[in-house]
Amino acid sequence: MPAAPDHPSEPGDVLEPDQLAAVREAALERASRLGASHAEVRVARIRSQVVALRDGRLETAADDTELGVGLRVLHQGALGFAATVATEAGAAAALAEEAVGMARVVAGAGGARTELADEPGHGLVHWSSPYEVDPTTVPLADKIALLADWSNRVLTAPGVDHVTAAVLAVTEDTHFGDLAGTVASQRRVRVHPQLQAMALGEGGEFEDMRTVAPPAGRGWEYLLGTGWDWDTELAALPGLLAEKLAAPSVDPGRYDLVIDPTNLWLTIHESVGHATELDRAMGFEAAYAGTSFATLDRLGSLRYGSPSMHVVGDRTTPHGLATVAIDDEGVAAQSFDLVRDGVLVGYQLDRSIAALAGLGRSNGCAFADSALHIPIQRMANVSLQPAPGDGPGLGELIAGVAHGLYIVGDKSWSIDMQRYNFQFTGQRFFRIEHGRLAGQVRDVAYQATTTDFWGDLAAVGGASTYLLGGAFNCGKGQPGQVAPVSHGCPAVVVEGVRVLNARHESGR
Repeated sequence: MPAAPDHPSEPGDVLEPDQLAAVREAALERASRLGASHAEVRVARIRSQVVALRDGRLETAADDTELGVGLRVLHQGALGFAATVATEAGAAAALAEEAVGMARVVAGAGGARTELADEPGHGLVHWSSPYEVDPTTVPLADKIALLADWSNRVLTAPGVDHVTAAVLAVTEDTHFGDLAGTVASQRRVRVHPQLQAMALGEGGEFEDMRTVAPPAGRGWEYLLGTGWDWDTELAALPGLLAEKLAAPSVDPGRYDLVIDPTNLWLTIHESVGHATELDRAMGFEAAYAGTSFATLDRLGSLRYGSPSMHVVGDRTTPHGLATVAIDDEGVAAQSFDLVRDGVLVGYQLDRSIAALAGLGRSNGCAFADSALHIPIQRMANVSLQPAPGDGPGLGELIAGVAHGLYIVGDKSWSIDMQRYNFQFTGQRFFRIEHGRLAGQVRDVAYQATTTDFWGDLAAVGGASTYLLGGAFNCGKGQPGQVAPVSHGCPAVVVEGVRVLNARHESGR
């Protein structure tokens, strides 16, 4: 693999500096002259790549770059937005005409006036997520060679019949300016490598198992061993898969679960992350699985979980997929409590929902997945905090369970339209008998309501069990937008959870 190159550009160098300044100033100046009380311009260049192999041979390779300019204004109590792929000052000035025109149409349609929570200007900001090698600059041949090596290591192992391997890579450069005086240039780099193996058994049975390495706000060095031990995981995968294929099917019933962070991150995402988006809780957002049971009237009183539950929203987490310095409406990144001692104490906010709910300043949760899309309220890195001090390790958590299951890796999930009733499966399931792992079982799905599940949180692991998981593809909005987001958590013990046999439930 090549050595880390010098960074070819600085964060936010979407265009040449003079051209970028001209675009920003033209859009903001025209918006101000037209009477906008607030205006923000975003110029973004997003390069996205995917490389996928099947059985060691290239199946898919795509390399896409999107460039555009978007302008949002607040004019006489109404928001307007316009965007273009043109990157000249004249086109940027024309955007102001379009955005203000749109705001006038919105105002004429009636309805309540829109207000934005106050946010000071932050001056010049230059920020980049930490990385060594921009993954989008690594030659395609090198990407294929690495994935082929991974594939061949696993495919040549006894009992493995097929292997798929892929990597997604994104470098997102944005330049933001607003009438308050914030001028922010930012670069977000992220990668998601993954390998999945399949084994065929007698009688047409099959099982699959994939790596559990999370996507990360890192560069190509992540695939070379910085932040994850790929050699160890790939070496273990064939044996784990063979054991799974031969394992008995789970007996349904109530189990104490030791849930690994590679599985728990998704439960947090669906039952806490989306449920504490205030636009969803107030009924303004219902796309992608509805609104939320955690309504605003329950703030400060809703018993979300046990006293061990402390969940934080954070846009400053190192290597987090939702980490920034300034969000897409000019708010500085922050860390804030959502659930403290098991009680709902906060929400994720953008500026309009913060003002509408009377909750003061936004906590920086606005994002648009393109300069051509309007910013909407999106999820921060929402994470369950580990036990303070020298908390228990994974072995200690398992040792405290007499009869249960240890669950590793995420797979399928389902949740109702209030973010309340849910069901999750996983990649690997191990029986726990008298505090010891006792081999794998198959076909496990766990089912609960949000408050019952988190209320039965009996133990939280220490920092040694903590891992930052997440996804590239959190969907929200109409038209739909996709956002990357991370969720950190330790291993936990949840008592008395209902476990289904997914095979029997599906009628197989």
